[in-house]
Amino acid sequence: MLERDVVHEMEGDLFAPGPRTGRTLPLADVVLLPPCEPSKIIGVGLNYRSHLAGRKEPESPELFYKPPSSLIGPGEAIVIPPGATDVHFEGELVLVIGKRVRSAPRDEAAAAIFGVTCGNDVSDRGWQRGEHKDLQWWRAKGCDTFAPLGPAVVTGVDFNNLPIKTMVNGVVAQDGSTSDLIHDCASVVSYASQWITLLPGDLIYTGTPGNTFALKPGDMVEVEIAGVGVLLNPVR
Repeated sequence: MLERDVVHEMEGDLFAPGPRTGRTLPLADVVLLPPCEPSKIIGVGLNYRSHLAGRKEPESPELFYKPPSSLIGPGEAIVIPPGATDVHFEGELVLVIGKRVRSAPRDEAAAAIFGVTCGNDVSDRGWQRGEHKDLQWWRAKGCDTFAPLGPAVVTGVDFNNLPIKTMVNGVVAQDGSTSDLIHDCASVVSYASQWITLLPGDLIYTGTPGNTFALKPGDMVEVEIAGVGVLLNPVR
């Protein structure tokens, strides 16, 4: 449990926490890992009106996978892989599933969302939609380090109305709100659960607002969501 700048050790796990052990650590003295261990990561494409750029609004959530091996925590480096020529940031709100959910109606899907955190759906546009694009987005979205996550899972916030901002080298690159989502959080969980059983710890990257551009080694990317925190990752 993170309170202000102090980490309190607890028994149990994220979804069934036990009592505090009494051991505490200053936040500055710990290395934060990705805040959960998902069996799978789902992303949503074209889910902000501000990101459509003239493209048709999807009637249903457009889903894709990112492998758990792409996860990194706060402060870890986004590594531009060999052959990648157009690697973009995508600041996103990420849902953390808290209970097993299958074929869920909207209200049940909403209740299955344990909390939220900040994410960056790093994407290589060349492999995604360039002249020699891959048939699938397996490396465009799934390379090692392409899923920064953190700094913490936050509960009890209205995740359908949160300001979200991405900064590159301290300059605002994206500035939006989750109220601009085409398919809101409960709708996305409900839709995915019609075909995929979601398990505690599974993640859903909900989409990115506005425009993106290519990163280069030496850049610093910050994803900030009001009431949730700041996720900062260097690029190399």
